[in-house]
Amino acid sequence: MALIDFESLATNLPTAWTSSIVGQVGPSRIKVVRMDGQAYEEETHDYNEGLLVINGKMMLEVIGEEVVVTTGQMYLAVAGVPHSVLPGSYGTLVIIDM
Repeated sequence: MALIDFESLATNLPTAWTSSIVGQVGPSRIKVVRMDGQAYEEETHDYNEGLLVINGKMMLEVIGEEVVVTTGQMYLAVAGVPHSVLPGSYGTLVIIDM
């Protein structure tokens, strides 16, 4: 078993919004991302995606509605539903692809 410090990993990523896979549980990949206040374009996946904010705040647009996710909260982006990150999102994000 390994101890994972998501904040340190995110801080050391070379660029924001570039994920790094830190582990896998069954078919689920666990990734860390550094959010830097910039928007991230709309995307849709064929799998569910858990978006867990470790610190900071993430603002999403999902089907025309704004969703705010803060420290300690997770948003479940359901497969097939488009979502984008709005400007002003910052901090450490853990993504769990399910």
